[in-house]
Amino acid sequence: MNGLRTELPYRLACLCDIRDEAGRVLLLHRSKPPNEGLCSPIGGKLDMASGESPAECAQREIAEEAGVEVPLDRLRLVGLISEAGYEGNGHWLLFYFRVLGAIPVRVGRMDEGVLEWHDPASLGGLPLPETDRRIIWPLVERIEPARPGGEPGFFSVHIDCTGAEMTWRIEQVIPGPG
Repeated sequence: MNGLRTELPYRLACLCDIRDEAGRVLLLHRSKPPNEGLCSPIGGKLDMASGESPAECAQREIAEEAGVEVPLDRLRLVGLISEAGYEGNGHWLLFYFRVLGAIPVRVGRMDEGVLEWHDPASLGGLPLPETDRRIIWPLVERIEPARPGGEPGFFSVHIDCTGAEMTWRIEQVIPGPG
């Protein structure tokens, strides 16, 4: 790690990459912390008290935030993101899931903010967390399937936010099958 080792809580969460039939990405323009005022995929913390699995967490978060029931077999783990010292208040391990196939979601205001569809090519112009802009979305692009309807590949990255400047180490990238 860049900076001094700091004892911070480690949090486990999922992020959910949901696409519509046009290939647009569903993002939440957040009205609450973390990432208040920024756009990010829906997701949330695992319910560790119940022993919830990462996939069950993704399934629950999609139902709660997007109002859609997605079967577990449509959730594909496509990324692992570890963040040390994110916003100075915790370490995160994020399970990044892609929902296979398009799903219909009603966009608009909800408790956490506003759900909106975005063309992947337009993401650079949105207010995004810096980790997403510089690291996560470029990795997601690298694992995209080579053909429409194909399955994505996989990535793993460690992001160190403890120093004066964020650094990262890509641990694995497996492109989507061609």
